[in-house]
Order: sequence, then C-alpha cells, then structure tokens
Amino acid sequence: MSRWIKICANTSLEDALLAAEAGADAVGFVFAPSPRRVTPEVVADIVPRLPPEVEKIGVFVDAALQEIKSAVVACRLTGVQLHFEARPELPAQLREFFGPELRILRVVHFGPEAPQQVATVTQSPHVDALLVDSRTTTAVGGTGMVFDWKSARMSLFQNAESWNLRLIAAGGLTPANVAEAVSILQPWGVDVVSGVEYAPGRKDPVKVREFVANARAAASLKLQR
Repeated sequence: MSRWIKICANTSLEDALLAAEAGADAVGFVFAPSPRRVTPEVVADIVPRLPPEVEKIGVFVDAALQEIKSAVVACRLTGVQLHFEARPELPAQLREFFGPELRILRVVHFGPEAPQQVATVTQSPHVDALLVDSRTTTAVGGTGMVFDWKSARMSLFQNAESWNLRLIAAGGLTPANVAEAVSILQPWGVDVVSGVEYAPGRKDPVKVREFVANARAAASLKLQR
C-alpha cells in the first residue's frame, strides 16, 4: 500500500508548500499552546494556496467542539487531529456536523495503557485513523523522542488489520530512521514534526524531501517482498 505521509506543525506558506511539493499527503497546523502554534487567521491565508489534493489537518489539544468547528470552517481544513483524551462523543459530533469528508484522527501515547486506549477508540465508527505518539511529562507531541517500536509492533501495530483501524506512527521520526520505523511497525501512515526542522516551527527543506523520499522507498520495498 502507499504510505500516508503527514508533515505537521507548519507555520508558514513556504513550509506548507515545501511539504506538498516534496510529495506529502497531508500538512498539519497546530492550534494549541506550542512554539509551533498558528492562528486560524494565518492558516486561513495558507490553505487556499495549497494544492487541493493535499490534506489540511488541524491539531487540537483540550479544545471544545465550537473551537474546532470554527477553525475547520474558517480555515477550510479537511481533517482534525484530536491530540488529547477527548470525550467519546466529540468525534461523533464532528462527523454529524461535517460529514464523511472530514478526516478525524485520534492520538494514543505509547505506553502500558495504549492497548486499552486503542480498544476504546475502535469502538467509535467516527475515527478514521489513530496516531501513536511519544509523550514526556512536559509535552504531548513534537517531543522528538522515539518509543519502543518492537514492543509497539507486538502490542498494537500487528493487530491494526483485525481492528480495522489505520495506525499512524509518530514520535521521534527523522529522515534517517523512518525507513526502519516503517519496516518494523508497518504502519498505515507516518507523521513528523521536529525531525524535519532546523528550529521549532521552521522546516529544513533537505530533511523534508529526504523524509518523504525515504518513507516512500520503505513502503515500496515492503510491497516488492
């Protein structure tokens, strides 16, 4: 299968276009307290200038339904990433309002409790994919830290098909290690933030292009085996 690739935490038109031109399937914008935070006004100016086929995903932390709805409408987002333990009815409310066209992503931070969290998410028909990320005591994303891929493969990723759930690998991915992550985890998609930056919220063109190319090459290699 073709690997879904998201370059997240874009803060400028230049960086979002770079991701699109490099071949990413989606670009992300963080609407939450972070060095990479952007306002709806900034994103509303960027989105119309991006290729229509590229997904535009808003990342939200501890956000209320109305805040998310307003950002989706104002910025013409095609998806949302609920990067927090959202109440179960939130995805259903978003689906009811926006319909099937809106991609809804949830997040699980890898750890002992992750399998149970995944089991809970699979009960919702309104979640399109689940992003598995790393976490620290001070940050819920963009940590640059890698979780235990082999353990995650055994406890989560190898069960994705039986759960009928798309799993996205995130957390500490870089151009240098994304091929290994894809080989071990065999995820539906990959997501990157700090691994393609030269500073928080500022993308490195060489790293972005290498990340997309290496992720694509790893997926192609898997198909040929």
